[in-house]
Order: sequence, then C-alpha cells, then structure tokens
Amino acid sequence: MADPEAGIPFRKGHGTENDFVLLPDPDGALELTEARVRALCDRHRGLGADGVLRVVRTAALGERVDAPPAAEWFMDYRNADGSIAEMCGNGVRVFARYLVEAGLVGAGELVVATRGGPKRVWFEPAGGADLPDVGVAMGAVGLLGGSVATVAGRRFPGLVVEVGNPHLACVTEVPLDELDLRDAPGYDPAVFPAGVNVEFVSPARDGVTRMRVYERGVGETRSCGTGTVAAAAAALRHDGRSDGVLTVRVPGGRVRVELTGGAATLTGPAVLVAAGELSADWWRSLSR
Repeated sequence: MADPEAGIPFRKGHGTENDFVLLPDPDGALELTEARVRALCDRHRGLGADGVLRVVRTAALGERVDAPPAAEWFMDYRNADGSIAEMCGNGVRVFARYLVEAGLVGAGELVVATRGGPKRVWFEPAGGADLPDVGVAMGAVGLLGGSVATVAGRRFPGLVVEVGNPHLACVTEVPLDELDLRDAPGYDPAVFPAGVNVEFVSPARDGVTRMRVYERGVGETRSCGTGTVAAAAAALRHDGRSDGVLTVRVPGGRVRVELTGGAATLTGPAVLVAAGELSADWWRSLSR
C-alpha cells in the first residue's frame, strides 16, 4: 500500500517510446490530482512522461466501471495535462508488463479494466534475447464518417474513428516529416466536443504504413496505441478494405495491427526502464 509519509514508489516504462509513469496504488490510497499528474509528466520539474498509469484494484477504484470479475486490476490513465482518458493501447501493454514483473498476475493471458472497457492482454512468444511483445484485444473499432484536420492552414481530410477514445486519422501523400506538429491541429469541435487525437498516415505499401500523431492533452508523441489502430483502419479504408494486417511504423518503433470483422488487436513492445521513489515532501507540496 502506498504510504505518502514514506515516499511514493514509481516505475517508468514505455511502449514504442510512448512513455509513462506507473504509480502502484493497489488499495486506492493516493490522491492523484491534476496538479500532481502535470508535475510528474513535466520533463523539467518532474520525471517526464506522456501520461500516468495508476495501478489500482478495480474494487478499490471508487467509481463504477464495466469490468468482469476477472479484471482485478484497473488502469487509471491520465494524460500529461492531468485530464482523465478512456484508454491507451501502449499504456495497457506497459501496465500488463508491470503486473507480471511485480508478481501480481501470472505471465499468461489476463484482463485489464479500463474506462474504455475491459481489455484482454497476452504475451507473445519471446524471440531470442528480446522481451516478448504484448498483444491487446482492442475491441470494436467504429468508423464514423469524415472530418477535416488543419495544419498551418492546410486541410487534411480524415476518417473519424472510435477506439474507446476519439480519433481523426488522415491518410495523406504529403511526406509526414514535413508536417509541423508543434501546435495542435485544427479540428471541428462540433464533431469532437471533448477533443480528439489526430493521426497523419501514409498510404499502406507492402503491408506497412507510417504515422505521426498529436494526442489531445499531451501534444505530439512518439507513438499512440489507439492511434495506430485508427491509422490502420484509415489506411485499409484508403485501399478499399475493412479487414487486414498492417505494420504501423511510428517515430518510436513499430506495432502490428490486425482488423477483422470490425474489431482490432494491437501487438507491440512494452518495456520497464526504471524504478524509484518520489519525495514525500515534493508530493505533499503539490497539494497546495
């Protein structure tokens, strides 16, 4: 159980360089405020991350969620700006890796509860000295029509995709490296009243597509798990297909996305890189 008087234990991990601070809090003892999340994720005054994953038992969460009895553990995901998010495809793989390494679950198949619904997770066979990739059944992928993103006044038509959270995936022939994503792309707030993750996607060639992403509440990230699913769905639609398997290359690496019958699986790496303890005084100072 976390004890603020003794400091706050943490782990640091990433999935294709989409990085997270994990806070083990099985009994729901931590007061995880927006200010604390923002400070943790700040790359100058905190540990630095794209988001925070609180590791809490579903029964201790303190809110009603759609979770079967098998989903003992809940991934309480927060964006870097402190906002609560429904789901994170890279985060859930890192979350599962932590559960196994901490001895909280076995190394077989498990179910993780999220605000985007329960997610079935498994570990692929290890190859050589590499850690096994982690697979996630992402669930239904909703294709909800079209909308437009803008970057520096330039319009990018895209596909509205629901993957437990909102996406606008724009397939474009424009070289992705030319896009300036320092500022948030424009979008239609009537279509996305709660904001949106915007992906820029190259057409698929030989089973591979590329993606850059601007995540709501974070900014441009090295990868986005749900975003790669949205990108794959848009790239397949661009080819006149609904089902298929694509490798999605992002700045932080690669993942594999399979879409079949309106549902997706996502498989890719998950790495834990550090463990430590947050200063109790620093943690308390953020409540003022």
